Amino acid sequence: MALAQFIDYLALEKKYSSHTCLAYKKDLEAFAVFCEVNFDLKDLLAVHYAMIRSWIIALKKEGLSHRTINRKLSSLRSYYKFLLQIQQIQQHPMADHQPLKSSKTVQVPYSQEEIKALLAPHNYPDNYIGQLQLTLIALLYYTGMRRQELIDLRPDWVDAQKDQLKVLGKRNKERIIPIVATLKDYLERYDKQKKYQKLSNEKYYLVNNKGEKLTEKFVYDTVNFYLKTITTKTKKSPHMLRHSFATHLLDNGADLNAVKELLGHSSVAATQLYTHSSLEQLQQVYRGSHPRGTKK
Repeated sequence: MALAQFIDYLALEKKYSSHTCLAYKKDLEAFAVFCEVNFDLKDLLAVHYAMIRSWIIALKKEGLSHRTINRKLSSLRSYYKFLLQIQQIQQHPMADHQPLKSSKTVQVPYSQEEIKALLAPHNYPDNYIGQLQLTLIALLYYTGMRRQELIDLRPDWVDAQKDQLKVLGKRNKERIIPIVATLKDYLERYDKQKKYQKLSNEKYYLVNNKGEKLTEKFVYDTVNFYLKTITTKTKKSPHMLRHSFATHLLDNGADLNAVKELLGHSSVAATQLYTHSSLEQLQQVYRGSHPRGTKK
């Protein structure tokens, strides 16, 4: 009962997306199963930290990264904080817990040359699916939107007359993103194909060849497949297109706060994660241009 209340709280009060709520629910259900199997405990209200520590050890043995484990523990922490608020428990079992240390791996964004190759129309099938795949990749790169935001994009949110589109981000926060001329061309070609195929859908802008909402897997598989054709970099995901969007804007002189607004971040700190490549570029310019920057 408390778990159902918590998920409702996340959805209705915190305005978390259905995807995020599902992730929290899965984490908590997995922990509940662990407690029942290992401690014969069916009530999460009676959990103490030793049980949580045992779960951490089990997750490590499964080979999960510290980052993944910390995310799961974050779900637990939020759940018990909620239970404190509604006075279901008297003490937070994770009050003294410290997150696991995780090494910060720098994800290298795609270069502008790689993106140009990725968006070359001749790489895609000359049919509706090909145009759909090209358009969704173009949208991810030219707007920096998240995968779920792309899937949920509505037809009436794309305003070609005003050269802008609306995105509904995390916690139902709306933001407006400009449509640049190049992206507009992709959208116009997609609209023609969709109209020709009679695949209009009042709720979703991007639809499959049956006029249905796209799945997360379809978007991920599309991006992953086409990135494999143009790069050998390890990370090939929709998020990396968002990463590249932000990095290229910053590399070309965009203001950090402006990029923050375009990405829908709640704080500049989150946006600063994308500045590493800009700093590397600055260092290269410095070393190559400063009279004392090169070794003789």
